[in-house]
Amino acid sequence: MGVLFPHLDGLRIELVRAAGSTVRIEAATGGDPVGCPECGTLSGRVHSRYQRRLSDTSITGREVVIRLQVRRLFCDNSDCGKTTFAEQVPQLAARHARRTLILERALCAVALALGGRAGARLTRQLAATVSRMTLLRQIRALPDPQTSIPQVLGVDDFALRRGHNYGTILIDMQTRRPVEVLDDRTADTLAAWLRTHPGVEIVCRDRAGAYAEGTAAGAPDAVQVADRWHIWHNLGEAVERTVARHRASLAAAIAEPDPQNRPDITDVAAEMHRGPVTPDQRKDRTAVRTRQRWAEVHALLAQGTTIRAISRELGLARGTARRFARAESADELLVNDRTGYRISVLEAHKSHLHQRWNEGCTNATQLFEEIKALGYRGSERMVRNYLHPFRALARIPAPPRKPPAVRKVVGWIMTNPAALATEHQESLDRVLAISPELAALTGHVRAFAEIMGERRGRDLERWMVAVDSDDQPALHSFVRGLRRDQDAVTAGLTMAWSSGTVEGHVNRIKMLKRQMFGRAKTDLLRKRILLSE
Repeated sequence: MGVLFPHLDGLRIELVRAAGSTVRIEAATGGDPVGCPECGTLSGRVHSRYQRRLSDTSITGREVVIRLQVRRLFCDNSDCGKTTFAEQVPQLAARHARRTLILERALCAVALALGGRAGARLTRQLAATVSRMTLLRQIRALPDPQTSIPQVLGVDDFALRRGHNYGTILIDMQTRRPVEVLDDRTADTLAAWLRTHPGVEIVCRDRAGAYAEGTAAGAPDAVQVADRWHIWHNLGEAVERTVARHRASLAAAIAEPDPQNRPDITDVAAEMHRGPVTPDQRKDRTAVRTRQRWAEVHALLAQGTTIRAISRELGLARGTARRFARAESADELLVNDRTGYRISVLEAHKSHLHQRWNEGCTNATQLFEEIKALGYRGSERMVRNYLHPFRALARIPAPPRKPPAVRKVVGWIMTNPAALATEHQESLDRVLAISPELAALTGHVRAFAEIMGERRGRDLERWMVAVDSDDQPALHSFVRGLRRDQDAVTAGLTMAWSSGTVEGHVNRIKMLKRQMFGRAKTDLLRKRILLSE
């Protein structure tokens, strides 16, 4: 008993029997004196006996029910307020509990890992069936973990309801465990928590201004460390704006094939090979509205109107008004808009269709069956409509070479040259040879990458001065942002701390929310964040 059922050790087992899918154990307590819970006086004088029904962990896949007979005893201390008391079995179950301590711990682990509905489904397989509400009540009843005040604190926000409500998670960066979950992401809430928990020496955060203000107010002596990934991401956005402004250089870098060797192309075939619509060619409603709004914002800027006043007058969010004000042209705002075109499900199979057509196979049904075997999931009608214009041609001409996409060039610029593929390096070299502005941009990016990779935050000021002396409007905006948060950025480029651990916990929070179908109240979500392994 002590090995297989340590929680039943010390009890008198009277009967063990199987009843269908249940194993029933009848047990009773011993006859030793028991101390009164009020005064501690030992008593063995029995007043009465009653039975407790306890659920236990399964045996051979069967649910276990323990019927435990316990005694009610007289307290012989006349000064004690209790006349009688019920004896307890602390190693087996808590007072008034209906489940053993072992089963309670197992159900708590299931609830924390899976939540209510999924956890309830699992308990049916564990032969310890409980409802989802029972599991949720167990989570809420758990005490908060005992944590010490962290010396290095990680701070980041997460969405309670995306676009509407946000919370803040605090992480001990040394133990990598959550410390607290705050109800919002305001500076005042973070500052209040830091004041009540003095001792934080380093705060790792993103570039959000609210966390910078809250840390400065609540822990003015703490060193703020801006996350390197967010700094690099901000630089990537500036690089993308610059490459978009020099989009013409990307097309010029593509060598045109010899016109005399190019096969004749009819207007229909040229239409089939035409690439995605560029921002300056777009005439859709979104493009028209964007150009009109850009003109309105810049007209107000020319009159000396502030960003705050522009956002109020035009009914825009301040960040949107600032984004329109920073754009050199309306087309720059349309570069990242995904409404320009959609990739056809046939796109990946067009090269196969062209090859087989030029080999003499012009049967649309046969070609449809071939690409269907290769993974095509569209209809046969789409294949027929695509091939119909080519029936007027003796041969499908090779499509003209397309310039590299803006984001692809941005990726080449921001990739370590030693890790860049040879063909990508050659394409980038052609682009940089045509555009001195992009060549200078690449030099600045790689210099910043060395500073960040080698933790040379002391060289940041020199890099920013070099950028200011160059004609790089997007980088100038990036530098202005760095100067507003220069101490934290310098610390981020010097110290080893970053917000990677915090971002991992934010990702885990998203998983927890999906498990609970996005309907968990804040208190339940907080418990699962703080207590989950």
